[in-house]
Amino acid sequence: MARQSSSSSFSYRFTNDVFLSFRGKDTRHSFTGNLYKALSERGINTFIDDKKLPRGDEITSALEKAIEESRIFIIVLSENYAWSSFCLNELDYILKFIKGKGLLVLPVFYKVDPSDVRNHTGSFGESLAYHEKKFKSTNNMEKLETWKMALNQVANLSGYHHFKHGEEYEYQFIQRIVELVSKRINRAPLHVADYPVGLESRIQEVKMLLDVGSDDVVHMVGIHGLGGIGKTTLAAAIYNSIADHFEALCFLENVRETSKTHGLQYLQRNLLSETVGEDELIGVKQGISIIQHRLQQKKVLLILDDVDKREQLQALVGRPDLFCPGSRVIITTRDKQLLACHGVKRTYEVNELNEEYALQLLSWKAFKLEKVNPCYKDVLNRTVTYSAGLPLALEVIGSNLSGRNIEQWRSTLDRYKRIPNKEIQEILKVSYDALEEDEQSVFLDISCCLKEYDLKEVQDILRAHYGHCMEHHIRVLLEKSLIKISDGYITLHDLIEDMGKEIVRKESPREPGKRSRLWLHTDIIQVLEENKSVGLLEKLRILDAEGCSRLKNFPPIKLTSLEQLRLGFCHSLESFPEILGKMENIIHLNLKQTPVKKFPLSFRNLTRLHTLFVCFPRNQTNGWKDILVSSICTMPKGSRVIGVGWEGCEFSKEDEGAENVSLTTSSNVQFLDLRNCNLSDDFFPIALPCFANVKELDLSGNNFTVIPECIKECRFLTVLCLNYCERLREIRGIPPNLKYFYAEECLSLTSSCRSMLLSQELHEAGRTFFYLPGAKIPEWFDFQTSEFPISFWFRNKFPAIAICHIIKRVAEFSSSRGWTFRPNIRTKVIINGNANLFIPVVLGSDCSCLFDLRGKRVTDNLDEALLENEWNHAEVTCPGFTFTFAPTFIKTGLHVLKQESDMEDIRFSDPCRKTKLDNDFNSSKPENQRWVGNDVAKTQVVQQQKLMGSFLSRMWHWALVFLISFLVFLISCRRNNQ
Repeated sequence: MARQSSSSSFSYRFTNDVFLSFRGKDTRHSFTGNLYKALSERGINTFIDDKKLPRGDEITSALEKAIEESRIFIIVLSENYAWSSFCLNELDYILKFIKGKGLLVLPVFYKVDPSDVRNHTGSFGESLAYHEKKFKSTNNMEKLETWKMALNQVANLSGYHHFKHGEEYEYQFIQRIVELVSKRINRAPLHVADYPVGLESRIQEVKMLLDVGSDDVVHMVGIHGLGGIGKTTLAAAIYNSIADHFEALCFLENVRETSKTHGLQYLQRNLLSETVGEDELIGVKQGISIIQHRLQQKKVLLILDDVDKREQLQALVGRPDLFCPGSRVIITTRDKQLLACHGVKRTYEVNELNEEYALQLLSWKAFKLEKVNPCYKDVLNRTVTYSAGLPLALEVIGSNLSGRNIEQWRSTLDRYKRIPNKEIQEILKVSYDALEEDEQSVFLDISCCLKEYDLKEVQDILRAHYGHCMEHHIRVLLEKSLIKISDGYITLHDLIEDMGKEIVRKESPREPGKRSRLWLHTDIIQVLEENKSVGLLEKLRILDAEGCSRLKNFPPIKLTSLEQLRLGFCHSLESFPEILGKMENIIHLNLKQTPVKKFPLSFRNLTRLHTLFVCFPRNQTNGWKDILVSSICTMPKGSRVIGVGWEGCEFSKEDEGAENVSLTTSSNVQFLDLRNCNLSDDFFPIALPCFANVKELDLSGNNFTVIPECIKECRFLTVLCLNYCERLREIRGIPPNLKYFYAEECLSLTSSCRSMLLSQELHEAGRTFFYLPGAKIPEWFDFQTSEFPISFWFRNKFPAIAICHIIKRVAEFSSSRGWTFRPNIRTKVIINGNANLFIPVVLGSDCSCLFDLRGKRVTDNLDEALLENEWNHAEVTCPGFTFTFAPTFIKTGLHVLKQESDMEDIRFSDPCRKTKLDNDFNSSKPENQRWVGNDVAKTQVVQQQKLMGSFLSRMWHWALVFLISFLVFLISCRRNNQ
């Protein structure tokens, strides 16, 4: 690929300065010939068809090439111009070619009225009518519409009018055109960039905002973005691309620095000098008045580069309505809010280069080539990642490392990671220096410690120090492009982050303890181990040492304002710090992969601790003892402990005579989650005395074989989860208030243990939910079936009915992503036609699920469904499974919990349609099962209902046939009578 430079499509580099489009019969030997001569005499390279086209060339292809190599197009619209199909095709091609390119089309209305061209009247109307007749015969009306649009478009452009004889000598008219063209082509283009990578698409996007073709309005467009992102480069490229459309031009570069050094009046003089040729001013206020007056007379393009204060905009551009229609103003700034304050509604944000463009720019800058030696691929990719798409960084690093070998590239990049490049940092730091003191402080907080944090969390943290002003400070940082908010999280450019950290590092390059903020783990560890006062900072709200794998000791802490203590993944920390006083703001404490062996008694000073994640070593059976007992016995009331098994930590063998926390003290913990913590049989005698207040206990995935009888002492325990305890054989006791019990895949449980768990005595009181292996419905259940739905009628209140589902040989299901699923069964209760969805149950192989139908999800909206003082119809059904499998595997048992039910208020046949079958069936049953159906009776009733339904259906069919036949007969008789 050829070297890419600033001579791209948005710079001046053309074969022809001017392209003349005209009707030869009208003006070749008069006006157009004289115009061509005058342009040529001024050294303006002008294309005219009879001079420039070599003989033998096809006119169309040669003209297309000449058009594409021209800069300015002069369209001489004379009386007979539109009679020529050649001229109209040429005009159409020119207008399509210049679209989006910013090239100048200058119409000359020679002895014609522009309204005739625009409205297709006069000679232009006659010629188009002639073409219309011709195209109707060839069915080519689309071409005619294209020509009409081209004439209308060119008539709406600003141009020159020479209509009546005597108004102006023709040579004077020609001279005015030549002067304008001469000024336009003599303008020196601005330097854009040595390697303008990725600019073309950005130029087109800004051009759409500028809408250069609209001459009846004034547009101000703001270009904003962080320093070094390419705002000035983009503005210069746009200037070169559209400059020919304007009578006067002015590019005021580096307004921020110039106004500091020389003042606003200096900038006003430059503006007037460039646009109207005057620079005499007395003061800034007089300058504002003069600029407003003079710029109302000319169509100008004004670019203000790097504006940072509103006073600069007020002194240089004022309001849009003060400019001549057709003028355009472009403002580049780092501060988006500045544009809003000045009423600039059309804005464009310059974003970072994507990876492809970034690599191209770096390759051009460092090697003067687009494709480089593959051995440099790694260091180039590292540089692109470090620069994060910032053109300034790519150009600076590429220039600095041009001609260096790979090792020099690597060492330089390693140095930049420690200490950022000064040249880059100085440019980026401009935005920081423009901030107020508190705004600077908030920026440093975010760049050093809070990047990628949730916005709400950042606001909560910073509000403690800055109050509600914090929201204003964050808004200012957003407006100045120092930070961004993406999906609710605060982000910032990597080099901006490095700038903030470098500012803090320079506070004390060699002593981290004297810096205002710490973020490196090594610095934090050093300060924590050397400076004991860290634990006494009363205003500290967050202490984050997560991931400090070498941290061994933590000083005692008395941090009354602390809300978050992050000590997870501290692989060398074996002792939890002493808490010297009450700390009431810590709610969650995560110690995952932190091998704390024991908690001090002062741990109870975390008075509002709600959830504790604690690490248990899997490679030792007794490693949990001191950890668990010392933690749960000091937790506040209603708290939750979650144990996490971890294989990555080595514990030394415990001393037999180690001091233990008293086991007679009950814990306040109510929720204990010890899944997969490698707990064995000796867990219960040590830990159970501490479980007096536990309500929910999850011991899934552990290795014990027996639950001892002493678990009965856990009187508050309502939920016990033992899923996947594959070695568990016996459960010798059941807590008195246990309501929810889960033992999925506990296949080693003895049959006697299973019988105990399904005993009638345990479930007769109701409100239980038990899930355990074994596909057998208890013998004490009244009714078993494999058919649905099961119907019953009740009155007054919903009855106490227990359901037991069983299923055999359940197959697992694998998704396309490799995930494994098991089927769900959903019990659905429909009362008087209103559905109430019961809890879904994940089924294992040969499993039983026993539960009370009066679960919360059934009774939520019963009041709306029940009929007062009447019988209510209920249906129990399993409408399907979340994954398809053979439904014949499932069976269901049903039992009325008689201690909780009034048997007179329950029926298993419709009390309003009592049949002899119902009486016979109920009289043959024992009294305690009088109203409970069985498979045979239910099948008979269902068959009876089906037969009756089939009979009624046939009756309706024949009645309908008879009615239709009778109507046909009547109609035919009536016709015969007529």
